[in-house]
Amino acid sequence: MSQVEEARQEQQQPVVEKPPYAELQIEDGTDTQEAALPPPATSSSPNPRAKLSATAIIPVWIILSSGVIIYNNHLYNALQFRYPVFLVTWHLTFAAVGTRILQRTTNLLDGSKDVHVSKHMFLRSILPIGLLFSGSLILSNTAYLYLSVAYIQMLKAFTPVAILLISWASRIQDPNRKLMVIVLMISCGVALASHGELHFNIYGFAVQAAAVAFEASRLVMIQILLHGLKMDPLVSLHYYAPVCALINLAVLPFTEGLAPFYDLPRIGPLILFSNASVAFLLNVAAVFLVGAGSGLVLTLAGVFKDILLISGSVLLYRAPITPLQIFGYSVALCGLILFKMSGGK
Repeated sequence: MSQVEEARQEQQQPVVEKPPYAELQIEDGTDTQEAALPPPATSSSPNPRAKLSATAIIPVWIILSSGVIIYNNHLYNALQFRYPVFLVTWHLTFAAVGTRILQRTTNLLDGSKDVHVSKHMFLRSILPIGLLFSGSLILSNTAYLYLSVAYIQMLKAFTPVAILLISWASRIQDPNRKLMVIVLMISCGVALASHGELHFNIYGFAVQAAAVAFEASRLVMIQILLHGLKMDPLVSLHYYAPVCALINLAVLPFTEGLAPFYDLPRIGPLILFSNASVAFLLNVAAVFLVGAGSGLVLTLAGVFKDILLISGSVLLYRAPITPLQIFGYSVALCGLILFKMSGGK
């Protein structure tokens, strides 16, 4: 869930200073769902949870994060199960059940005991953020029907720029010369990567751009509505997965209808269960990843994961990438690292 492909993005938020847990988001390989959920509240005392070293957990996170994206892409394109809304809804439903099982059998969700969701908090914070998250997951998964894995990863590099632009427009943060240079670097890099794309699809590009806009809006809204609150990715998933699953379920009849249900016998329960399990394990890994290293270490790990994912997709799917794309993406990654080193200020 992926829909953490996401967690690194929350590290990159330029808005107000964040607690450690806010540096990761729930992932769903869509990025999502390289997807990841917002960090609302937390316990005042740390959970008695075993800690893993960065050298142990980062490779596991990289494998699971890349695995979710490749598995989802395999379902959509190789197996022709082209129902992203259904798949996202299934991931979220699996996560909602899985977190409740873990809550009763482990101490991984002890932080949920300190979260008190009132009706006001639900309507003011959880529901609007859930709507943006659902939109981000659906759109980012839909993009895989039209664009290559490699190109989508390149486009995702634009997310910090979108966050900055929304933050400046909302007057949450004032622009400065350093950030303007970083915005220009990332924007030019992504533009060069797009210009070099051999199989450019305008509809797929628009869908992924909309997904980035939804995700950036969600991350900014988290900082506005949930400032001062924090919780780890599993506790966030525990609260947001049911909400997002219901939202997606309401969208499903108007987008894909009953078609995915008719196609389920062809796919089989083993593939669906294993796909959702990998996405869920990614979020479990994210819990141990938090605190395993500094923000810069996690950012570099994410960059390394993206490079491996792009290289792997080229080898697996024979998706061509041009020297111009490599150069453009390298420029964008340099801007991304500079952004993180500057603390988004």
